[in-house]
Amino acid sequence: MANPGETSADRLLAHKGIRRVPTPRAELFDLPGFLPAQMCADLIDLIDRDRRPSTIADPNGDNYFRTSETCDLPADLPLVQDLERRLHDLNGIDPVHGEPVQGQRYAVGQEFKAHTDYFEPTGQDFAQFCSVAGNRTWTFMIYLNDVEAGGATRFKVVDKIFQPETGKLVCWNNHRPDGTLNPATLHHGMKVRKGVKYVITKWYREKPWGW
Repeated sequence: MANPGETSADRLLAHKGIRRVPTPRAELFDLPGFLPAQMCADLIDLIDRDRRPSTIADPNGDNYFRTSETCDLPADLPLVQDLERRLHDLNGIDPVHGEPVQGQRYAVGQEFKAHTDYFEPTGQDFAQFCSVAGNRTWTFMIYLNDVEAGGATRFKVVDKIFQPETGKLVCWNNHRPDGTLNPATLHHGMKVRKGVKYVITKWYREKPWGW
């Protein structure tokens, strides 16, 4: 792999149960049952305790672009440390390249419209968000609960939709094999139609996280 802030398809596929989406346009995987149900429930409690309105890096004039709620999970909690260990066992990425674990909550009608996780070099806030740790490399997202209706994650370019399922992990490389940013990772956290959706997201960076 290119640097300690990245993993590889070979590393991930060595883990039992992981599946790669059959497309040449992106390195995109899922792993059902990555987290046990009780751990998911405990993480939901943390999110409910500390949630706040979500924001986006580069405001685009659409006040309804990301309508979920968000929280950063305390790194010193044993529960969060357990989660970090499980992720490291899977991806082998040096933990110093990881952003703090983030939790999201989507109520009925809330969504995160189609976006990529990397920071656009032409974006007005690129220097602010990437000057220390560089751009995002890999994304690891975990659904914490089943959702009664809606709440899927749609990767339109590669024609793949993931349905929320307790403990299921979805991960992808935000770059192409040549190291350039990959717009085919565009994805949409679709509206919840019934129930509430809880998600954990862990992003990794090109350089050590130093904020």
